[in-house]
Amino acid sequence: MEPGPWAVGEHTAILHGGFLLAARLIQPRALRELRKADWPLAGVPITDALREIGERCPSPREHGRWKREAVAIVWAKVLLPAPPAASLEWGWRDDGFFSVGAMIPDVNHTALFELVKALGVPRVFVELLLALPPGVCREQLEHMVAYVTSETSPSDIRLFLDVWWEVMKHKEGQEDATVSAFSALIRQQGGESSLDDGLQPPKRFKGDPVNIPPAAPGLFMVLVEGLMQIHRNITQPRMQCYALANLAELLSVFTELEPAGSSLPTTEYLHKVSATVSLWTSDPDSQFHHSGLGEKVREAERTVSLLSVTKLSREELCVGLEFLCSLLRAWGEELQDALSSSEQLCYESYRLLDTLTTLGKNLVCFSETRDMGEDETRVVLELTQVTKDFLKESSASPKSKDLATSLVSSVAMAIIAQKLDRHADMCSVFASEKTWAFTKAWVDCLVQNKALFQKPELVLKLLETLVSFATSCRDKEARELQVQVTKAIVDCYTELSLTDKNKVISGVLMSWGGPGLSSNLQVVREGFQEDLNVTLNQITKSVSDEGLTRAVASVARLMLLYPEATVKQVCHLAVVNLGAHQFLAQILCSFPALRFLETQKDPGRPHNLVVRCLEEAVWGKLSTAREEEQFLQFLTFLMQPGSATPLVSPAEVTKAFVLPYLKSDSPQIELSLQVLSKALGIQPCSEEHWIKSCHPFPLLLSLCKLLDGYTRYWHQPREQLFPSLETKDLILNILCQLCEVVGPESAPSPELWVQSLAWLHRKVASLDWTVGLRLKKLYGDHFKNEVPATLFEICTLPEDEWTSQSLPAYGPGSGLLAWMECCCVSPALRDTMLALLTVNVDNPEEVNLFSKGFLVALIQVLPWCSHSEWKRLVHVVENLLQRQVLHVPYTLEYVQYMPLLNLRPFACCLQLSVLFLRGFQLLCSSSCSTWLPPEAWLHVVQLYCGSLTDLLTSVKGTAGPPSQPAGDGTSPQEVSFVCIQMFCHLLHVAAMLPGEGCGEPLVVVALEVLSQYEAFSNADTSPSNTLRRANERHFLEAITDNVGDRELRSTLLQKLSKLGAHPAGEPD
Repeated sequence: MEPGPWAVGEHTAILHGGFLLAARLIQPRALRELRKADWPLAGVPITDALREIGERCPSPREHGRWKREAVAIVWAKVLLPAPPAASLEWGWRDDGFFSVGAMIPDVNHTALFELVKALGVPRVFVELLLALPPGVCREQLEHMVAYVTSETSPSDIRLFLDVWWEVMKHKEGQEDATVSAFSALIRQQGGESSLDDGLQPPKRFKGDPVNIPPAAPGLFMVLVEGLMQIHRNITQPRMQCYALANLAELLSVFTELEPAGSSLPTTEYLHKVSATVSLWTSDPDSQFHHSGLGEKVREAERTVSLLSVTKLSREELCVGLEFLCSLLRAWGEELQDALSSSEQLCYESYRLLDTLTTLGKNLVCFSETRDMGEDETRVVLELTQVTKDFLKESSASPKSKDLATSLVSSVAMAIIAQKLDRHADMCSVFASEKTWAFTKAWVDCLVQNKALFQKPELVLKLLETLVSFATSCRDKEARELQVQVTKAIVDCYTELSLTDKNKVISGVLMSWGGPGLSSNLQVVREGFQEDLNVTLNQITKSVSDEGLTRAVASVARLMLLYPEATVKQVCHLAVVNLGAHQFLAQILCSFPALRFLETQKDPGRPHNLVVRCLEEAVWGKLSTAREEEQFLQFLTFLMQPGSATPLVSPAEVTKAFVLPYLKSDSPQIELSLQVLSKALGIQPCSEEHWIKSCHPFPLLLSLCKLLDGYTRYWHQPREQLFPSLETKDLILNILCQLCEVVGPESAPSPELWVQSLAWLHRKVASLDWTVGLRLKKLYGDHFKNEVPATLFEICTLPEDEWTSQSLPAYGPGSGLLAWMECCCVSPALRDTMLALLTVNVDNPEEVNLFSKGFLVALIQVLPWCSHSEWKRLVHVVENLLQRQVLHVPYTLEYVQYMPLLNLRPFACCLQLSVLFLRGFQLLCSSSCSTWLPPEAWLHVVQLYCGSLTDLLTSVKGTAGPPSQPAGDGTSPQEVSFVCIQMFCHLLHVAAMLPGEGCGEPLVVVALEVLSQYEAFSNADTSPSNTLRRANERHFLEAITDNVGDRELRSTLLQKLSKLGAHPAGEPD
């Protein structure tokens, strides 16, 4: 065993001397036979020794430690008499207590109890008492009770009541080294009582390693019985209050009277601690009068934080209640006289009144909620009345002095600084009590105990206190305090987890909105923008997954101080910094608190903070297509960030960036449509689609009006804004998606759904007839497809699904035009039109008329087609060619001699290329030359070039790779011939086009065709390949020389000059 408190030294030597002198004074009797009456004589050298030891201790703390060791040594000596002689050989080596035990003479309990009184350490006595095994613990307490009930003196009464009070205040787990060593020693070695204490000696006992509760079973009743024996000796009002308070507290807290889970409210708790400190400070007779504030607060906190680990039985409760009732009756009148004067108010009387008040409430609750016998009921009701009367008589007396704010705040700060039991509650009061704030002591307490305030609710309370102070005090000193406190609060916030930081940010937004602390704190605004710029610039320069956590931590600090400015800057950088948008979106989505709805501008329509920041910092300021694309990707991530919480919803985005801009003359119309497309791509998080909250039917009508505007696209005034034809496909896709998601469930009732459909149908009726066809999925069976009457002339349309309408623009012979416009609407309607088309292929005249009419209708539709619509029409042409319904004769105008080749696999491609040429011949003829404005020709050429690129792909697919021809007999010569024909057709079209500005797409496709020709020509290994290539090159150069566009001609001739640079069969 380690020596610990049993170490022999100067202090033990002095104590040893004191006991030797005491033993000499009472000779011939030994100290083991010491009686209470002997103490005035024998105790003098012992107390003198203790005084000398105290004077030699270098500090009060060291003195206190020695007092504990002195009591432990004497008590151990009482329980462990001198060892037998046989143990001398090994005891000094194996027994840590051996040496010090040998120095102290054998003593009895009288020396122990008088030593405790002399030192004034009832708490030490109780801590050592409760460290004993349960049986010994009770036995030792009985020794103490027997001692004080014999020849009772005022000091005995004080000892008895102090020990009782300490037993109730004791908390497990606070044992120091002395108590632990004492407990271990007694449990290991056992002990014997002195024979001349007047009690039967206890039996030898063995150590009990089981942890015992703070109050061993039966201890409280030992104390109650002791009070029953000595209560007549208690004559001082102060001691009577003390005794009654102990008994009342015991019955109120350590019995079933105490309500389950009851705990003092924080303010009441602080008031009690402060009142106790105040009373001790003003009472010179209090043992804590001369103690410092910290010690007073520590002790006061113990008095209001009792833990009822052990409960009295119902029978013991009744005995205690009846005894308390009798004491109140016996002492009541005398105590009333003492309490009637505020000068008599002391801690004991304050505690009595407070405890009786609590007991009275508990008795009422107990009588109302518990089943009781007749005797129990009588006792409870009787005590309730007696207590009520006693308190009523005492109501005129103050229960405590008025407490100064400075004292209460000092007490709270002392609790925090010492981390006492309820320091967390005190931190909450400290952070929110504005009358305490910003004194030097308050600021020092915060700075020195920052670790205790690292909780989101405390940080928020501190911020509220800071803002309150900042708005009321604006002088230079106040500003310096603000800087100091702001730094301390930010330090606390920085240590929080990300989840807790979000709680703080949420609270800041709730309290001060988007501007956050900056709206009230000048110290936050000063230098913030520079800090913001530096921090975010560093983040954008080091984009990486590894740096995300560090970046989020940096942004979190900025988000606390000025959320709105931080979000705006992040949004701005996400758009202008290439490739940083996703990383910055991840950072923002780390703060779900930003999903905050503002109500300042319109309380009835809350607005998403992030959406507003995007509107103000980015929207309308995007200057390039790249910035627009990054904005769209950034916005999409904010709506659907994977595992994180979305910061904005598709509905919020649609309301902010789409609905206000769905007008053809809006500069943001095309970007708005892209935003809507992205929003519709987000999967709804609930069964009810978000589109329901975005006025779906007016939204549909706006899109329909945009589509209607495309029927006049090339005839709109040039100065009038209108989305491009490239955007038409986007609108069509959005309209299709909306028809999918807007269903009967999006309306509050079936009746309203039908009314909404009828409203939309009525509005769309005034638009181009093809618009209504695009709403068929939405209309369902409510409305038929309404088409020009002439369509019925060439199609067999079921009348239960289709109905005709007379349209002036669709006169006789316009059926094919209407049919072709139907084919543009959707793949499904295109296939329906192909299936319902009626052409008698056995009638040559009808086939010729259909083919001519088809070409005319095709060029009428072509300029107004979007890319997807034109692809549908090309598919129609291919289908009709394969079915041989459409007659497109292939002329040999670009052939010098009859090709002896197998061109059947490429028949459709050649016919399609010729059809495009015939279409342009008609379109560029004098009768149509003024039909299209100059800017329309580029669009038409782009559609044509796109189709040629698709044709090239089809040719390559049919032929296979140049080095591995397809197995259907095709050879590189066939593909070369097809490429030459396509090249010639393309140059013919280029020569016919009016004006300039269409050369670029033609050059690109022409070069593609020549590259394809070159690849297959080089793969030809026939003997005549060299001659044929020379002839073909000469032919192609001759054709190209006739091209009027100088740039196109120069580029193509340069490409042709490189053809044949490699021998046949050698790769290019």
